[in-house]
Amino acid sequence: MRQLLILFLMILISSCTNSDTEKLQTEMQQLKETHKMTTEIAINNKASVKAFFKALEDENADAIANLFAEDAQHINPYHSGLFPEGANGKEAIKSYWAPVFPNFDSMTFPIEELYAMEDPNMVFVKYSGHIKLKNNAGVYSNDYYSTFKFNSEGKITEYVEIFNPIVAARGFGLIDKIK
Repeated sequence: MRQLLILFLMILISSCTNSDTEKLQTEMQQLKETHKMTTEIAINNKASVKAFFKALEDENADAIANLFAEDAQHINPYHSGLFPEGANGKEAIKSYWAPVFPNFDSMTFPIEELYAMEDPNMVFVKYSGHIKLKNNAGVYSNDYYSTFKFNSEGKITEYVEIFNPIVAARGFGLIDKIK
C-alpha cells in the first residue's frame, strides 16, 4: 500500500509545474510534521494512562491526582447505585481514591489493550483488575474498559471507568443490594 502511494505521489509530482511541485512538497512536509506531533501526543497520553494504573497499584492517591486537570471528571456510568458515581475535580478525585487503598492488601491492573484514538487526546484501554481483599477474604477480579481524555497540557480531563456491576456486587458481598 505504501509503495503504491509513493508511486502515485511520484507520478503526480512529475506531472506538475515547478510551483505545483513546491506546493505539494510543502504540504507533504506539513503532513509529516502533523503526524509526528500527533504521534508524540499519543505516546505521552498513553504513558500517562500507564502511570495512572501504576499509581493505583502503588496505592498513591497523590500521584493519581497529579495526573488530572483541576476540573477533571471521574465517571462510573455503571455504578448501579452500589458504588460511587465518580468525582468532579482534582481534589475530589484524590479524595475518592485515598480511602480505597486501606481496604485491600494489593491491587493489580494488567493492561490488555491500549490505543490512542484518531484524536490523540483520547485513549482507550481494556484491562482487568485483581484486588486482594483483606484478611485472606479472597480476590475480587473484574474486566474493565476505560476512556481517558486529555487537555493540551497532557492532564486527564475525563476518566470513564466501565465495569460489570454484577461481578463487582458479587465480589464485595453486595449482590443482595441490587434492586
